[in-house]
Amino acid sequence: MATLTQYRQQVQDLFNSYATLPNPDPNLVTVPLFDKEHDHYMVLTLGWSNGKRIHHCLLHLDIIDEQIWIQVNNTDQLVAEGLVAQGVKATDIVLGLQPPEIRQFTAYGVPHSTRGEQRLTPVKRGNSDPNGNSMGWEKSANGC
Repeated sequence: MATLTQYRQQVQDLFNSYATLPNPDPNLVTVPLFDKEHDHYMVLTLGWSNGKRIHHCLLHLDIIDEQIWIQVNNTDQLVAEGLVAQGVKATDIVLGLQPPEIRQFTAYGVPHSTRGEQRLTPVKRGNSDPNGNSMGWEKSANGC
């Protein structure tokens, strides 16, 4: 449990440091989002630029089965290397943004379980477009 608490704090510290970096566009803000209950962590860029709405995910990490999963990295930073430099074991970092069959060949970990491989599945929810297509995504009943 100490490791899980430590990993949560390290991810939050990393994301807070990204949020303090100046944005070259003064109309945009960088916001860290922490779902501490479910261990989902994101850094978003939000605002308006040249008449267009910006809602962009810079980073998305999850903690699943006491491993830090890098789901998205749209920065020029080597997040996994930074986490290792902070003391996170490389085997406790999963490159979720890499195909599952490739992960075993990286310098980082492979999942402890299949829980991290769950995908969002389209489910008909009553709200549909004129063609009958679902207008939203949610987890299916089996959690996949």
